[in-house]
Amino acid sequence: MPRSLAGTFLCRSRRPRGAGKGLTPTPALALAALLWLLAATAAAQGLPVRELPIADRILTVEIAATPEAMSRGLMFREHLPDGHGMLFVWPGDQVVGMWMQNTLIPLSVAFVDGDYRIRNIAHMEPHARDVHTSEGPVRYALEVNRGWFERHDIAPGMRIDGLEAVLETPDGRID
Repeated sequence: MPRSLAGTFLCRSRRPRGAGKGLTPTPALALAALLWLLAATAAAQGLPVRELPIADRILTVEIAATPEAMSRGLMFREHLPDGHGMLFVWPGDQVVGMWMQNTLIPLSVAFVDGDYRIRNIAHMEPHARDVHTSEGPVRYALEVNRGWFERHDIAPGMRIDGLEAVLETPDGRID
């Protein structure tokens, strides 16, 4: 089996007998350092957070509008509070696909077109590599805990009227 860089990092190092006594990286220590780094990266991401009125609810959403934020999405998170989600924003209408590699919680995603109308909703399983695709060109994808849309009677064809206001700022960009 080929050794990856990560595999090399996580292996115990061997030192000659009588070599200096120092800390030797162990798999547990390396894993703890990696988890700390991932948590610090997520906190440093500092995504904009907005309240999105949808149906008769208010959904607190983090806005992922950069390629880096969109590629990270909700990966490595152990919990998503009820009534929270992530809004992905693309610069133009396009067919998009979402998958769940490195995502620990089950999610539902609504694909939303440029007129703020839900095209389709997909349900996604943690760690799955299945690609869930929009049914036509969309500009937005809204991820929430799996089943949230159904529990609140939100379905394809519905318009998310509050979406335009959430995306607007005085200077016309998402901060």
